[in-house]
Amino acid sequence: MEYQVPQFIEVEDKIIGPLTFKQFIYVAGGAGLCVIAFVYLNIFVALLLTLLVAGFTAALAFYRVNGKPFIEMLEAGFNYYTGAKLFLWKQREDKPQNAAAVAAARAAEAAAKTPHPVTKLTRGKLSQLAWSLDTPPDPDALHS
Repeated sequence: MEYQVPQFIEVEDKIIGPLTFKQFIYVAGGAGLCVIAFVYLNIFVALLLTLLVAGFTAALAFYRVNGKPFIEMLEAGFNYYTGAKLFLWKQREDKPQNAAAVAAARAAEAAAKTPHPVTKLTRGKLSQLAWSLDTPPDPDALHS
């Protein structure tokens, strides 16, 4: 028995013309705010407010950032600015006061600044090390 598996389940259905239900709600809400602005406000203020509302409404309905809807980006930004933040810093250590501690600190700094001898890895040593890693251990040597 064969069953049809739904395809493209992440694509929203176009319900009202070429718009999804969410897009229609955003556009209808923005248009309603624009009409209210023109009815109750001065024509110049209403025009300015209408341009802002229309741009915001268009961004909500159609703009996507990295494949995500603009409303999710707004939500993430709001949560970032209102959420608690964790700030970490390295606290400065106070300088030791007594002479013995000062001398010990200077000795530690001097020891840290002195160069450590670096052993040279020659081709012979490298091949000997590679050979010892490649060869299996002697089973008799493990039991003794």
